[in-house]
Amino acid sequence: IRYSFRDMKRLLTLFFLLALPSLLSACATAAGAGATAGVAASQERGLGVAIDDSAIHAKIWRLWLDTDPHIFLEVGVDVHEGRVLLTGTINSPQNRLDAVRLAWQVKSVRQVIDEIQVTDEGGVLDYSRDVWITAQLRSKVTFDSEILAINYSIETVNKVVYLMGVAQSEAEIDRVIRYARNIDYVRKVVSHVRIKAERLPGT
Repeated sequence: IRYSFRDMKRLLTLFFLLALPSLLSACATAAGAGATAGVAASQERGLGVAIDDSAIHAKIWRLWLDTDPHIFLEVGVDVHEGRVLLTGTINSPQNRLDAVRLAWQVKSVRQVIDEIQVTDEGGVLDYSRDVWITAQLRSKVTFDSEILAINYSIETVNKVVYLMGVAQSEAEIDRVIRYARNIDYVRKVVSHVRIKAERLPGT
């Protein structure tokens, strides 16, 4: 039996999901719930909003699984202050529409940002480069004292970097974008970062 790269990603994801309860239990034992709460509380959005975002995330996943597991396996989701960013590659235009439609069905969602790519492109090398790009950028912003890295989510798909979160100022997000653009292989940077002084959509 020959498996495509897409099939392998699905199998690996399913394996991870099966192992997740044990992994979470081990992490809880090692670090404790207090550590997670401390990280969320130190974010600009605060602990309460972080918990709400996690609930939105879980509900979107459940809707996707119930509708078509391919959506769950192929589309990434980041939630920040009720703003939902969808990324990833998928080969079905209908699944892309369903992913967006279902995300809007979840209560408390303020905005759905559709950055899903409908394509058959991509392979092991492309995926590895995406992971490497994300790791490089995360490292750079984490060790920059002028950036509050904890407020940023970073996703890379087919060498396109997607940013989500809250920036303290225009200068800060410009700094993050500059780091991203200077990383090898990056062909585009898309920012959905909100400046702290700006109002949230729907408020």
